[in-house]
Amino acid sequence: MSSEMKTMALVLGATGGIGSAVARKLLARGWRIRALNRDAAKASRSEPAFEWVQGDAMNAGDVLRAAEGVGLIVHAVNPPGYRDWETLVLPMLGNTIAAARAVGARIVLPGNVYNFGPDALPAPTEESPQHPVTKKGAIRVEMEKRLKAASQCGAGVIMVRAGDFFGPGTTANSWFSSGLVTPGKPVGTIRNPGRRGIGHQWAYLPDMAETIAQLIERADRLPAFAVYHMEGFWDADGMQMAEAIKRVAGGKAKIGNFPWWIVPLAAPFVPIMRELKEMRYLWKVPLRMRNDKVTAELGKEPQTPIEEAVRASLVALGCLPEPHRDTAVAFIGHPSQNAG
Repeated sequence: MSSEMKTMALVLGATGGIGSAVARKLLARGWRIRALNRDAAKASRSEPAFEWVQGDAMNAGDVLRAAEGVGLIVHAVNPPGYRDWETLVLPMLGNTIAAARAVGARIVLPGNVYNFGPDALPAPTEESPQHPVTKKGAIRVEMEKRLKAASQCGAGVIMVRAGDFFGPGTTANSWFSSGLVTPGKPVGTIRNPGRRGIGHQWAYLPDMAETIAQLIERADRLPAFAVYHMEGFWDADGMQMAEAIKRVAGGKAKIGNFPWWIVPLAAPFVPIMRELKEMRYLWKVPLRMRNDKVTAELGKEPQTPIEEAVRASLVALGCLPEPHRDTAVAFIGHPSQNAG
């Protein structure tokens, strides 16, 4: 692989939360970022530092052309709003795998906990059995199987599994932005989907992106199929995230329960409600992935203090005003956001 290939990354899903976060972390480390998008001209206006390429992740030819000369493909693309997951997710991954094998690139996949069923709880490791009880979980298992097979045929893989995403750039499909708070509105009532006493695992997108970036820097020493778990923010009693939001928002917001009763009623008509209904089991039981393996590799897991992470998330969602300039400078300079 040429030195230029080692510093050129193709990001699929660069306008999404985790895709854009990883792309920016790599850019800051000297990587050149190429991004595939169905409206490259529009996307380039929001992130002009990337090299935008017109194309569709569902088109194998588009992905292969975009992958020419790259040493890394970040596969962070997902169908919007959970629509057509069954028909789109695996073909898109197949295009990434084919392109990676053709150009000799490594694949990076941001993962989650959907592939674990109740039998792996409460503390699944990277090697725990995967017996999902949902359709989306079954697709995740198949994705990992295909990536493992690809790694045995010359395409290295780095995969990081984490809890529920939150942070700047998080989509409207996240629990933080679609459940706990309402984007664009001050925090009045916090709708907590969890049960008091049931722990829940969260992942702050900049921390996950930093973890991925640090692993990419060590790629040559990692196994061909390198899988890691992040601890992220562990909400031990199911109330700490809601309490952190309340504190950051000024302490006057009320913490209520998420209206689960509406989910089955809306599920036949609203795609995201069908997904929420399917994944509710993750709120009924604790699931805590340990980060022993990633800390052994990196020394420590990047972790932003929870109030700082929540504040940045609420500002990005329009639930809090932008901080003053001196506060913003202090935030940008936080070591956990600029490590490496």
